[in-house]
Amino acid sequence: MLRLYFFIGLICFVKSDTDETCPSFTRLSFHSAVVGTGLNVKLMLYTRKNLSCAQVINSTVFGNLNVTKKTTFIIHGFRPTGSPPVWMEDLVQSLLSVEDMNVIVVDWNRGATTVIYNHASSKTRKVAEVLKKFIDQMLVEGASLDNIYMIGVSLGAHISGFVGKMYNGKLGRITALGYKEPLGNIDFYPNGGLDQPGCPKTILGGFQYFKCDHQRSVYLYLSSLRENCTITAYPCDSYRDYRNGRCVNCGIPQKESCPLLGYHADNWKEYLKQKDPPMTKVFFDTAEEKPFCIYHYFVDIITWNKNIRRGSITIKLTDRAGNTTESKINHEPATFQKYHQVSLLARFNQDLDKVAAISLVFSTGSTIGPKYKLRILRMKLRSLAHPERPPLCRYDLVLMENTETVFQPILCPKLQM
Repeated sequence: MLRLYFFIGLICFVKSDTDETCPSFTRLSFHSAVVGTGLNVKLMLYTRKNLSCAQVINSTVFGNLNVTKKTTFIIHGFRPTGSPPVWMEDLVQSLLSVEDMNVIVVDWNRGATTVIYNHASSKTRKVAEVLKKFIDQMLVEGASLDNIYMIGVSLGAHISGFVGKMYNGKLGRITALGYKEPLGNIDFYPNGGLDQPGCPKTILGGFQYFKCDHQRSVYLYLSSLRENCTITAYPCDSYRDYRNGRCVNCGIPQKESCPLLGYHADNWKEYLKQKDPPMTKVFFDTAEEKPFCIYHYFVDIITWNKNIRRGSITIKLTDRAGNTTESKINHEPATFQKYHQVSLLARFNQDLDKVAAISLVFSTGSTIGPKYKLRILRMKLRSLAHPERPPLCRYDLVLMENTETVFQPILCPKLQM
């Protein structure tokens, strides 16, 4: 069983518009959350035959459900205001756009809607039992457990786990969005798994402060379903090691491939070849806004200063059309020693195919005192997102501290590739 876990935070306060001419997700009010709701589970089926109009199904009425195809269950979590999840429709449509499958929305809003979290969590096992009964009937009709996929958000992740345990870990796959501790075969930690870029840092951000970090897991998963955004993750022992460029061997030619975030995570061939895959933690960074993609490059620098220099590098790339993207590599100050190569992991919001110019800025972080020089014997830029691209080089550069140096790169000699 393949389990994917994201840790992104706290609770969700969301809303959505629903087409009332078709069966729709249960919409409740904050009053319902205050007085509490009894559990009622509604299963809504979407297929490519009924993309925008759900069919309510149960153990005796399957509707358009084709048991020979993959069946993906989407299970929401705690609903403290009673509103439908704002991301639900987008997730349904995105899944059906990438694969011809059955998508079943598990609507347990009557049960999840309450201001008391424990009241909602106490109903999760009962929801799992409802799903077990339905899946059992699917199996009678010829379905396979290998074709069952569960995407659980928050308490929905717990429900998914309960169902998986009922089948002794034989479900095809579980993706769980919203947990910190490593529990799955692959555990994804975006930006270290804590505060997410672009989310409010204080309560002054209003409701977004409570929901943004937690909800980001869903939007990162949605990004993986779009062709213009492939987020690569890197197996590593810690976020610090990843940020310092110590865990990116999987992006180098002749090495194993890197796992991809989200829907296509099960394409990690080296991982799937193992009979009993071990638990693996993977780390990655994201941008502040959709589609959140970050593109990784290595900046290899060999210096020839007589004395050791410590500081950070800011690098900016420009393509032939004048588009620019910048990365400040300042996770930890780098130590530059004579004739010693330092490999810095740079992260860019854009992926420029044809780099026409590169600029570098060296800084020790000091605002007073003497300005230093960084004498570069060789700088090499290589893409991790596209390792097939030839690396770019420049030789004999002198960087004056806090001064931008712009140059045109050349292709590195093949012996250095």
